[in-house]
Amino acid sequence: MTAAPPGGPVPPPMPKFAAAARPALADTGLRRNLRRATAALRERAAAASAEPADWEELREAGRAIGDDALRNLDVHLEELERAVTEAGGTVHWAADAAEARRVVAGLVREAGAAEVVAASSLALREIGAAGALAAMGVTVRETAVADLAARLGGDEASHPLSAAAHRDRAQIHELFRRAMPAAGPDLPGDPEALAAAARAHLREPFLRARVAITGANFLVAESGTAVVVESEGNARMCLTLPETLICVAGIDKVVPAWDDMEVFLQLLPRASTGDRMTPYVSTWTGVTRGDGPSAFHLVLLDNGRTRALADEVGRAALRCIRCSACLNVCPVYERTGGRPYGPVHPGPIGAILTPQLLGVESAAAASLPYASTLCGACADVCPVKIDIPEVLVHLRGTVVESRRRRPVPTPEMVLMRGLAWTMGDPRRHEAALRRGTRWARLLSRGGRIRRLPGLLGRWTEARDLPAPPAESFRAWWNGTRA
Repeated sequence: MTAAPPGGPVPPPMPKFAAAARPALADTGLRRNLRRATAALRERAAAASAEPADWEELREAGRAIGDDALRNLDVHLEELERAVTEAGGTVHWAADAAEARRVVAGLVREAGAAEVVAASSLALREIGAAGALAAMGVTVRETAVADLAARLGGDEASHPLSAAAHRDRAQIHELFRRAMPAAGPDLPGDPEALAAAARAHLREPFLRARVAITGANFLVAESGTAVVVESEGNARMCLTLPETLICVAGIDKVVPAWDDMEVFLQLLPRASTGDRMTPYVSTWTGVTRGDGPSAFHLVLLDNGRTRALADEVGRAALRCIRCSACLNVCPVYERTGGRPYGPVHPGPIGAILTPQLLGVESAAAASLPYASTLCGACADVCPVKIDIPEVLVHLRGTVVESRRRRPVPTPEMVLMRGLAWTMGDPRRHEAALRRGTRWARLLSRGGRIRRLPGLLGRWTEARDLPAPPAESFRAWWNGTRA
């Protein structure tokens, strides 16, 4: 699930979700930090979304705009390309992550830059831009405080809004104190001092950078405008100071018209951080002589989105505006963090988006639709009304169907076929119940089965199983009715 940069080592394949989650489940500090972070965001978002009297109408409008944009995506993309070109920008089309990396690397090489500044972006993470540039000797400076903390700690991002959500303030303070000598050994640990230290650390890279790379929250088709929403101002610095601006964005970021931004700029801040307004909303249209970058490049990324668009149920995931509200209410994410979902899209939205972008051929991607309790909390808070549980169940069916086509069935498939054969006949079913009950009671201790044999042992790895009663319901019913 992780792409290797050109010339770099091939990374090991991601393990299944359950295996990848075990280290996080055993890390009490990580779980404590995640619980605090998600609880705070959850409470703020709940309070903010309860304020507008028309919140449900806004959600419905967001859903309708997203659906319209996806139904007519080809038309809107052509309009976007035309508008960007007319404004002096250049549009590059990338069918997959590898092609996007080549485009970005080529543009940086053409600009002659040995260093670039980057604003936090899931799209840049998706294509592996930092690794590709590092392989060609280009230094990438992360400019968001949380991304900077994650890089200094050698971590993978754990949350789209705050890459270092798995670390507490004391840990971030220690990272900054060691990595930023200019801040001094007596650097205070309060948020204001840490933010000021990060600004001072990044000031020189900002001033000398010739190239900046960003993502985009939205792309307005009618005007060719990239919209970047943030809370720190670092992305705005990337948009304005360097000579060359490279924006990488998925084709699903397109909205038809400027009027649509009225809806999304109300939904996004309230659902994500619990703010009435986003502190920084930066917009960029092409190039303007004497104002900002002299070259603007928009890299439009497919990378599986067209395949997701063809799925009538699964395409709802492409409506996502990356608010992270679903992560903050998910009981699974709260206990595991983002790493088990893969390097790009964590949480419930990652569980439905990653398998569609990558396919379900790999064991890791196929396991993601099962990384959910199906409690439905994610659908309740989604500002654009993505029914994530519905898509999860749909993708589970896709996983099962893909396994049916294998020449050698999986052990799970063999077991399920055996169960289907047994339960397809009343006599076979009753005989299996009698024998299964007898063996299960022999395995129990104190009324609980702590370890089942063979493949069934997967069930008891993390839970005990109650021993079955001596008399089954069917036997009791037949005896009572007689």
